Amino acid sequence: MNTSTAFVRAIDKLQEVIRSATPIDVATGIAILWALRMSFCVARNTLKTTRLRGPPRTSLIFGYSMDLLRAKDAGSVYEEWAKEYGVAYEVPTTLGGNKIMLCDPKAIAHFYSKETWTYVHIKFDLLFTRQNFGKALLGVQGEDHKRQRKSLSPAFSQAAIRKLYPVFYNSAYKAKAIWESLIDANDGHSAVIEVQNWMNHISCDEFIFCHPGLIAPSRLDTIGLAGFSHDFGSLDGKPTRVVKIFDTFAMSAPNLFLFLLSQVFPLLLYVPTARGDLFSDMNETLADVSRKFLDRSKEERDAGIIDGKDDKSIIGVLIKAKDAGADVQLSIEEILAQMKLLITAGYETISVSMTWALLELARNPDIQTKLRAELLAFGSDPTYDQLNNNLPYLDAVIHETLRLHPPVQEFLREAADDDVIPLSEPVRTKSGRVVNSVSVTRGTRIGISVACINRSTDIWGADAKVFRPERWLEEGGVPKKAQEVQGYRHLLTFVDGPRTCIGRGFAVIEFKTVMAVLVKEFVFEMRDGPDTQIEMGIGLLPRPRVVGEDGTKLPLRVRRYGG
Repeated sequence: MNTSTAFVRAIDKLQEVIRSATPIDVATGIAILWALRMSFCVARNTLKTTRLRGPPRTSLIFGYSMDLLRAKDAGSVYEEWAKEYGVAYEVPTTLGGNKIMLCDPKAIAHFYSKETWTYVHIKFDLLFTRQNFGKALLGVQGEDHKRQRKSLSPAFSQAAIRKLYPVFYNSAYKAKAIWESLIDANDGHSAVIEVQNWMNHISCDEFIFCHPGLIAPSRLDTIGLAGFSHDFGSLDGKPTRVVKIFDTFAMSAPNLFLFLLSQVFPLLLYVPTARGDLFSDMNETLADVSRKFLDRSKEERDAGIIDGKDDKSIIGVLIKAKDAGADVQLSIEEILAQMKLLITAGYETISVSMTWALLELARNPDIQTKLRAELLAFGSDPTYDQLNNNLPYLDAVIHETLRLHPPVQEFLREAADDDVIPLSEPVRTKSGRVVNSVSVTRGTRIGISVACINRSTDIWGADAKVFRPERWLEEGGVPKKAQEVQGYRHLLTFVDGPRTCIGRGFAVIEFKTVMAVLVKEFVFEMRDGPDTQIEMGIGLLPRPRVVGEDGTKLPLRVRRYGG
């Protein structure tokens, strides 16, 4: 029996035991695991790790973790703790564990300078990524991460994105045409449109594998301007498997109990759940789509239909990485994993940001009017360079959205080696000692709340929680403390260091292009008036929704701009 077969049988046996367990069995098992976990944590913490102050444990089993998952704004909770306990503090987690939260630009810069080597993914993250995507960029570390990132970089260069941006216009204008038909079918003036779903479909339509032959012939001329692409058909009303799978996540709530226990015992990821079944369906669907992309790309490359040598598309650089003579080589397994991950990332993250932008513009009509005035004054559709350099208020709106509403709000890593993290200001330990650095031992978990850092009043000033794009245009609008944050535009939205988001340039240009088209053509208003309440729903990532709506629905009233 090989190792793989033995592992599968072990998982099957584990699932059989779980299904037959009684509530008493489960409670007993948790108690035993908790006791073992506590013993381990106590032993570890008596070593070199600095014992910091922090909030008390509110749950014997989950520490403070369940409260944070259920909080309306976990970033604000972390910020309040930073004010009470200092820029580095301890938060109790599941089964007696702790994590050190960093809310200090100097400490965060040190952390990111050592990520992928000293600070690595926790086992839960690695297993989750590999279970659902394979050995993709997010699920590897060290030299493997460096090799994979190098192989993908040409597809996300400025030269590559410059060729792609017309595709973004194409998708935005498709949405515009459909929205106009919805308005015509209503009263000719306005219609209520569920914009979250549309932003999802725009992202799916735009996140492309630039390549001839993977599109319907009727689309070839339009997409050919951008170097050719696969068309998922999500803006043409075609019910594709990929879109259906992603949309279903909005109606499936995660099992928070199991999620938190899995962070301590990652093998619990194999326990069957409804959401786990969705991830399995997603994996199977994306694998099938990715294989078809890869096979057809190879056939056309071999037939000379496309020039493989100069192809800088995502799928082009992945195929070249498979060649024996490539400078950086990837296996077939790694190539398929990148494709699955990039489709998901392209669909999920930027669609969240575009939804938040439309919501903030609807809630702030003066800002919306000012942005529309800039776009109308500019006139024609801006080019790639003009999007980057000639529309300052559009740039400010985009980056204010990314600051206030980061799609991924928190990161957790584990120390692979002992380390000393410097601080910009002293903190007091549990024993009352004042320290200017934090010593951590191997196995210590380190957390960074992106939402906290991006919205902290200590870092961004008294109006940090306010959507105010002008801060990006005013002299001194970005405070000195915020300038110490070393991420892109002093934000942690795309993280920093060796693992900074490889698709950042792609995402920002896509974001700007879609907003430039839609805001110039339409006026966005809250369907139920300015006092409409917003809460967070869950898709693959947290998303805004109107209180009382199912899933992650965000209906806005959309009017034609009348000039």
